[in-house]
Amino acid sequence: MTDERLMATGASPEEDPIERSLRPQLLADYIGQTTVKQQLSVYIQAAKKREEALDHVLLYGPPGLGKTTLALVIANELAVHIRTTSGPAIEKPGDLVALLNELQPGDVLFIDEIHRLPKIVEEMLYSAMEDFYIDIVVGQGPTAHPVHFPLPPFTLVGATTRAGMLSAPLRDRFGITEHMAYYTADELTAIVQRTAGIFDMRLQPESALALARRSRGTPRIANRLLKRVRDFAEVASAESISVALVDHALNQLQVDAKGLDQIDRKLLLMMIRDYDGGPVGLATIAANIGEETATIEEMYEPYLLQIGFLKRTPRGRMVTPAGFAHLDIPYLTKK
Repeated sequence: MTDERLMATGASPEEDPIERSLRPQLLADYIGQTTVKQQLSVYIQAAKKREEALDHVLLYGPPGLGKTTLALVIANELAVHIRTTSGPAIEKPGDLVALLNELQPGDVLFIDEIHRLPKIVEEMLYSAMEDFYIDIVVGQGPTAHPVHFPLPPFTLVGATTRAGMLSAPLRDRFGITEHMAYYTADELTAIVQRTAGIFDMRLQPESALALARRSRGTPRIANRLLKRVRDFAEVASAESISVALVDHALNQLQVDAKGLDQIDRKLLLMMIRDYDGGPVGLATIAANIGEETATIEEMYEPYLLQIGFLKRTPRGRMVTPAGFAHLDIPYLTKK
């Protein structure tokens, strides 16, 4: 397998070349998720030794943690092609058939947001995943008849931010299930430094750490914030990015020392001001701050729970004493 083939498997035709360069190509280049990498390395090596397709892989966790990138890395490590799509994009069985028909033995099919697959498509996947065949109906009316369509052995990599929404039959067909955890400040610092090198930016080590600490444990956010800091540096004609410049830029972007943005603070302040910190139902929170419940559950709540500013109770969400303290508001013990 040539280097060109390996690079091509990790590329998306819609992706900007610079954005593509930010994605690591192999497990050795992938920063963070140490346990996941170690386990996948064993599974991949074993599959290659047996000359078999890798078991189907489910990657789950909050958005921005590198699930798509890891799917591309898996394909590169296996030295096979990858086909990428998303659950909402597969609207009918014919869409799935077209994707499966393109696969060669051992190839990877990556489905992002797999929890959003239509039920009829999901049910067709069962036999494709388990026994590598699908049954399709050809013709209409009296001439309609089923056709048994064999498939080459392939690996389905599914990614989801909401593993609990997967049906049990689909979830059980994944032989490998990996949870993507938030990144440490040290891991994010390394990612920021790598990205700065790709962008040919002079970034002081302490500046990379300052950015990492405000990135909510998420590489996607770290890279996005670095790009915005680069804009401020460009306008200021700064030769290198200092901690002071990072602080100034992120303060302008209303990203605080814990990585909370305007919506995070609006959510916590609303709960404290209007409901004494809770408990508050998710639908009530959404209505008060003008966001969809799914957006709150997937984008804002996981990090606030992770850092201990929010907690779930049987009666609803509550702001914790740590959340009050971060906003410099006295915490009143509830009776």
